[in-house]
Amino acid sequence: MNIFFFLFRYLLEQDFPGMRIGPEPTTDSFIAVMYGDKEGSIPGNALVVDPKKPFRKLNSFGNAFLNRFMCSQLPNQVLKSISIIDSPGILSGEKQRISRGYDFSQVLSWFAERVDRIILLFDAHKLDISDEFSEAIKAFRGQDDKIRVVLNKADQVDTQQLMRVYGALMWSLGKVINTPEVVRVYIGSFWSKPLQNTENRKLFEMEAQDLFRDIQSLPRNAALRKLNDLIKRARLAKVHAYIISHLKKEMPAVFGKEAKKKELINTLPDIYKLIQREHHISPGDFPDVKKMQQQLEIYDFSKFHGLKPKLIEAVDNMLANKIASLMSLIREEENTMPSQMVHGGAFEGTSEGPFGHGYGEGAGEGAEDEEWVVAKDKPVYDELFYMLSPINGKITGANAKREMVNSKLPNSVLGKIWKLADYDKDGMLDEEEFALAKHLIKIKLEGFELPNDLPPHLIPPSHRKAQQNSE
Repeated sequence: MNIFFFLFRYLLEQDFPGMRIGPEPTTDSFIAVMYGDKEGSIPGNALVVDPKKPFRKLNSFGNAFLNRFMCSQLPNQVLKSISIIDSPGILSGEKQRISRGYDFSQVLSWFAERVDRIILLFDAHKLDISDEFSEAIKAFRGQDDKIRVVLNKADQVDTQQLMRVYGALMWSLGKVINTPEVVRVYIGSFWSKPLQNTENRKLFEMEAQDLFRDIQSLPRNAALRKLNDLIKRARLAKVHAYIISHLKKEMPAVFGKEAKKKELINTLPDIYKLIQREHHISPGDFPDVKKMQQQLEIYDFSKFHGLKPKLIEAVDNMLANKIASLMSLIREEENTMPSQMVHGGAFEGTSEGPFGHGYGEGAGEGAEDEEWVVAKDKPVYDELFYMLSPINGKITGANAKREMVNSKLPNSVLGKIWKLADYDKDGMLDEEEFALAKHLIKIKLEGFELPNDLPPHLIPPSHRKAQQNSE
């Protein structure tokens, strides 16, 4: 199944030209989904000659690819902030033997270098990482910081199965994505159909909000990411210059060129180490050895250019001085401009109204009720309060601490709860303030965050009256 369509359909909340969904991969096309005043599509051959579109260099992959590449344009609010590249469905089983007619991994690598986020989508009930999928993930090497994983249709399994599926997915990804960091996985059901299993609904909502926040941060940080890519390319270009100049220098003037070329290609790992020591370059800045060896096969080393120290010096100066000032200018510009966020589609209504994440939960519970939300549990809290030897209707901080530490929350959290609960700041708690402290402890133990300031609906009723009288 071409499951990327489900996520994009979920985010855009509408179909787009070229979209086809079926039980098996129904398309072998890369589709660039972009904003346009009118809905329509542009075929690949026309797309790569359009100077207004960033796809001109894809022309090098030939007609076999361009016949399977298109741009879908539609007037969707989401697409004003981000563009989406949908890749073909991954082949599995016997279908992996079918030739696509173009270098699939190279095309993925081209896109991976230029996009801001790479989302790998898995079905919770179908975790097969086929050979082609494995090769596709390997094409993203060097772009690991951009990768996010979505475990979709998690509502189709129960909690115990979901734990096993998640563990199996992490184990499988660990074998393919060769990085020490654990890749971020978002768990949920990213489509508009009713949940089949609702026991993890809260988890799905939290994960969806995390994914939305991640995507919404993309326009805001776009300039810095482009600058980061520029730095990476500059460092890589510098290393390439050292490699090429070394190969040029080692070539004989007249005889034995082919034999020397083979020798240099075979000893390329040793050449990398030599350049590392000589120029104090990190091993992580060098291109992949095997890939470099394959590419060098077709070149005449004697025609390579020698090293140009002034150009290397200019790159070093740019990285050491110019980039720092450029970063400060970007920050200044960002501070003067309004915050850029993704709007429209599934991003609307996720933080407002009664179905926003966390609405009516945690510290927000009871915000619309006339009665103080703490009152429903206050009889239980009152029993504890009068066991703590109140004097003139209040308990001391020491006595309050004796009860509050039973929650096993750390002192940093209990200290914040004390500040919120001691509303009149007299260093003691009356029965309403104590009940509020217990309510805030309950909120934290249930996994919710504490507010920085006490919301109006949580202010103890007697203190509200005192505040009104003083005004």
